[in-house]
Amino acid sequence: MTLSRRRLAAATAMLCGTALAASNAASAATDEASVANAVEAYRKAIFTRDKAALEAMVLPQLSYGHSSGKVQNRQEFVAGATDPKTTQKSLEFSNTWNSVVGDNAISRFIWTGESESEGKATQIRIGVMIVWKNQGGAWKMLARQAYKL
Repeated sequence: MTLSRRRLAAATAMLCGTALAASNAASAATDEASVANAVEAYRKAIFTRDKAALEAMVLPQLSYGHSSGKVQNRQEFVAGATDPKTTQKSLEFSNTWNSVVGDNAISRFIWTGESESEGKATQIRIGVMIVWKNQGGAWKMLARQAYKL
């Protein structure tokens, strides 16, 4: 059986396209898993008030919005999140969804927990959206907005 150059080129293109699609799907899954890891690192850093971890995961241009409408910059966010007057008693992220677009990613989840400040316990259940930017192979938080459910 003889193959024409056209048929050979078409078959090669089809195989390359299939391989590229499979590679892209695997890469997207890997990227989304690395974003999920960043979300979990954020949860742990908030829960433990880890200042160094929080500073390392946020960009200098951070816009951090609370469900109350309050918006903080990087310095204000880190200071508030590590305030020794407030303790996280519990903190869970559920219904997590991550999507990667180039070197950006979007995460959405439900934040449920209990915090205590100056002896007063507060139950929290809010929605959160985070915009991440990949810098040097690490996901950095560029923006976060919480909203009331």
